[in-house]
Amino acid sequence: MKVLHAADFHLDSPFSGLSPDKGALRRGELRDVPARLARLAKEEAVDLVFLPGDLLDGGRVRPETVRALGRALGEMAVPVFIAPGNHDYFHPQSPYAANRWPDNVYIFTQPEMQGVELPRLNCTVHGCAFTAPHREDDPLAGFAAPDDGKLHLLCVHGEVGAAGNYAPIDLKSLEKSGAAYAALGHIHAAGSGRAGRTLWAYPGCPEGRGFDELGPKGALIVSFGGPAQPDALPMAPVDLGTQPVTARFVPVCKRQYRIETVNAEHFTESLPQGESPDLVRILLAGESRSAPALAALTAQAAPHFFHVELRDHTTLPVDLWARAGEDSLTGLFLREMKSRLDRAGEGERDKLLLAARFGLAALEGGEDIRP
Repeated sequence: MKVLHAADFHLDSPFSGLSPDKGALRRGELRDVPARLARLAKEEAVDLVFLPGDLLDGGRVRPETVRALGRALGEMAVPVFIAPGNHDYFHPQSPYAANRWPDNVYIFTQPEMQGVELPRLNCTVHGCAFTAPHREDDPLAGFAAPDDGKLHLLCVHGEVGAAGNYAPIDLKSLEKSGAAYAALGHIHAAGSGRAGRTLWAYPGCPEGRGFDELGPKGALIVSFGGPAQPDALPMAPVDLGTQPVTARFVPVCKRQYRIETVNAEHFTESLPQGESPDLVRILLAGESRSAPALAALTAQAAPHFFHVELRDHTTLPVDLWARAGEDSLTGLFLREMKSRLDRAGEGERDKLLLAARFGLAALEGGEDIRP
């Protein structure tokens, strides 16, 4: 048996950090995620689809987006289970309650664990729903699947941990659940672990939406029985006697968010040929007495990326700091700035470094640095 596990689409996210036209394009690409997953479900010939929450980005969702989601889920043509999360929690006016969904879609509506029997697959799917934006209790507390010879699977939105505001799931609860697999949502990076004989995993989000969601994004194909899949998540398969469980990550994203460090002296040579489809933040490194002209460098890089932004991480030359020992006004200034930089937090260092550059320009170059 195979399962497609995806979560955290956040459909109709605003992408407010992009220009209006690129934000609209990214929203369209995100709206296409369910259709891409439907194609993946057919290619992999999966038997079930688990979507544990945050498919919608709160109250921003548009009616046409909900309709597109419904069409794609219907095209999957296998049982689809949705466990609403903190962003798309279930309530009487939510899209999950107010719209007609395809017959193959089952939506959990209660905060308590519910079970759905699938006799054809000899398994039971257990899940629950957020019914408010926050949930402080463990949804698996006290839950244990019956020892009835069936395969028991979980579809739950929450965070693995002893405490939290978003349905904290204790590892002991996972271990006691008796489930073969726990399909989880909420964490936007793919990852997995073991709790006794239970394999739990997060697929991450299928499309990055910011520079806190880096790299390839996608879904998981989970297999029960047979040899381990290639490109499985970095963990040993769970041995269930004749049914080992493995999870394979499959990228489905159109674009990636990336952060790259480039020496400021080699900036031009570092630019790719043509246009990269990705959204890239370039960190300028190396030594530079003057602050790089970020606006001009960004304009130079713009044709090479879908979106690019620059950050100045250069430092003053080492030989310049060596002059802090001089018996001069420059030496006194450098000693004071170095002392402040040594004590500064990460967020303050950039401002102090810029102040040091301005100060040196005024002291030694006679420059008027006022705007």
